[in-house]
Amino acid sequence: MEAFIDIFLLSLLGVTAIAVVMMRDLFGAVMLFGIYSLLSAAIFVTLDAVDVAFTEAAVGAGISTVLMLSTLALLPSRREKKPQHSPALPFFVVLITGTVLMYATFSMPHFGDPEAPIHQHVAPRYIKESPKEIGIPNMVTSVLASYRGFDTFGEVTVVFTAGIGVLTLIGNRRRKPKPGEREED
Repeated sequence: MEAFIDIFLLSLLGVTAIAVVMMRDLFGAVMLFGIYSLLSAAIFVTLDAVDVAFTEAAVGAGISTVLMLSTLALLPSRREKKPQHSPALPFFVVLITGTVLMYATFSMPHFGDPEAPIHQHVAPRYIKESPKEIGIPNMVTSVLASYRGFDTFGEVTVVFTAGIGVLTLIGNRRRKPKPGEREED
């Protein structure tokens, strides 16, 4: 049953990605990006990565969608301009990159393999030592807040900076005076 759900979600993810590429209405593309993020979050839930799913839903579907809609409000048109070049070269680059990435997955350890290198080095240390070193019973919290504290702080800084940038762009937009009104300095 889990395999059916995974295949179904991945199929929806693929259809959504193709729809985004084909979409010429920018508002529709932003909404499809939000749907794509929610589908990604659902896939993370099926993989038992609820913390990553929560982050994807909050940042991908929430904050990013709001920032893109705010940026879209600044644009004069909701339609994408016609491309001035042939899409053959970008398609070729994406095809080659995708092929290389798929080829690289063949050398990866199988999903959930307890003998995978990632499970042999740092994870056992975190499981054994984090309650003593950090004093927090939740291992995910201790890793994100302490061991990877600077990384988490950097991620928060990037999202905060993006939000401030969008607010600055929106704040610099001046209201056009109505006929008969004086423009204030």
